[in-house]
Amino acid sequence: MPALLVTALYVAALLITAALALTTGDLVPLWRLTVFAPMEEAVETTPQNVATMLLIGAPWACALWLCLRGPRTGTPPELTAQEQRLRVALYAAAASWLLYPIAPGWPWWAMVLDSLLMLAVALLFAPVLGDGLEYAGVARIAGVLAYGGGTVIAVTDELGVDLGLFTLACGLSQLIWMVLVLRAQRWDGRWPFVTYLYGITSLVLPMLVLAVGWMLVDAGSLYYSLAAAAGVLMATWLAQSAHDLADPRNRPVTPVPLPTEPAGPTTP
Repeated sequence: MPALLVTALYVAALLITAALALTTGDLVPLWRLTVFAPMEEAVETTPQNVATMLLIGAPWACALWLCLRGPRTGTPPELTAQEQRLRVALYAAAASWLLYPIAPGWPWWAMVLDSLLMLAVALLFAPVLGDGLEYAGVARIAGVLAYGGGTVIAVTDELGVDLGLFTLACGLSQLIWMVLVLRAQRWDGRWPFVTYLYGITSLVLPMLVLAVGWMLVDAGSLYYSLAAAAGVLMATWLAQSAHDLADPRNRPVTPVPLPTEPAGPTTP
């Protein structure tokens, strides 16, 4: 119920402020709900910009609902210590992803914390996936380089040092880690196909938006906010992966013993 209430309030606010923008020309409330930044003077109140901001709000509404609702009700399965640690890391990283786009001007230490949380997820995912994770050594190295390198990049950016190719290597490593983990998760019975789709979408959609979004959006802030909204699906994948580990449907089914046939008459 709290997840439904929060999501319904956010969607209602989006629709009301969109109608307000189209009727009065006041774009500020809708801008605040989607871009989460001060209003740019150059942005005009056009149907195209209003529609773009509603597109930005849609992934946020989806993330609010899926992240806040928690796992299914019922008796959860007995989790191993590795699975419990992974769930905590997944929830913490999802919270960080949700807060990052709406907190402009994050200090460097907050970006370091975000990278360290994802590093914990990368290191804890491998033992939980077990033999289902092909090229496990490559996945570990890629995860450490992607998110451990992210902490280095955050510190060097604060110091004004440009690492150049190292930044590109970290981005490529993140892509490799995601592909390997999603491939293993797809065939692991603890995660349904829809969770795998969230992960694929979080991987593909931001790149698609960055590639073609400039053709649809005429304001720079809307363009980058649309890409950030696509990226928030990563939080959805993280939270849903944690929910699924505690899904009651993952409890092992106790086999029902077959009825024994009555013994027939013995022959002398």
